[in-house]
Amino acid sequence: MDLNLLRALDALLQENSVTRAAERLGTSPAAVSRTLARLRRAVGDPLLVRAGQRMVPTPRALELREEVAVLLRGCDDVLRPGAGFEPVHLRRTFTVQATDLLLTGLAGTLTDRVHAEAPHVDVVFLPEAVEGGPALRQGLVDVELGVLDHLDPEIHTRQLRRAHLVGVARSGHPLFHGRIDARRFAAAGHIGVSRLGKRTGPIDRALADLGLRRRTAVVVPGYTAALMLARDTDLVALTLPDWLPGTIAALGLRTFPVPLDLAPLDLGMAWHPRNAADPGHRWFRDHLAAAVLAPDGNA
Repeated sequence: MDLNLLRALDALLQENSVTRAAERLGTSPAAVSRTLARLRRAVGDPLLVRAGQRMVPTPRALELREEVAVLLRGCDDVLRPGAGFEPVHLRRTFTVQATDLLLTGLAGTLTDRVHAEAPHVDVVFLPEAVEGGPALRQGLVDVELGVLDHLDPEIHTRQLRRAHLVGVARSGHPLFHGRIDARRFAAAGHIGVSRLGKRTGPIDRALADLGLRRRTAVVVPGYTAALMLARDTDLVALTLPDWLPGTIAALGLRTFPVPLDLAPLDLGMAWHPRNAADPGHRWFRDHLAAAVLAPDGNA
């Protein structure tokens, strides 16, 4: 049945008047009279009959009144983006691609936030095995989180925070016995973090501009391993400022500013446009952003 015909039927059954139904629908009484004739033929019932100066519904019309109203509300929910979305009823798994440093800081906060509203939602975290957008395009990942580059052109992004990396070393490290300048920083042994085993990067280029070099004594694939290694050795690692301060202190580590002129890191999230208007995906993205901005629940 034509949805407009259904709306006309709803107006007639609610108003019991051709004139008032026409006002409600924004059309003429003559047009509504013609529509009522169509409805009578379709339903096989007069629906509204004259009783003196007014019209009254037939028993069949009374049966249809609530059914039609419910049906129209359902149609409106389908056609209105996000209407009727309730996280508590969501049963879905979201996949997030992120570095282990970000994962360690936000997984607990994100899980608490999500399960408080949607107890049947699961979250799968993947390492940065497929970078730069293909996983988003292929539907393997819902959200990519981190420093976003080499993305496919259609990908949507949102910047979340900007930060400079800081150095981190065990509390008793000799570096903390004096002012940490570029020369002393370069002289320390360093831990590199690279899934591909790369030993040089922006820090090495900044040191080279000052005529300095550092020794990257160990390269590990993730930041969690780097922090553990820094705890047990005199090697220096890198981390985000104000990220997991309780964990840093519990490991017996201290952070310090890197004494170099380095570009800040822009941390953001990316998703494919197929999910842009999906209410469940949008709800999850909002919670993910909030968790990144408030790691460990520190709002």
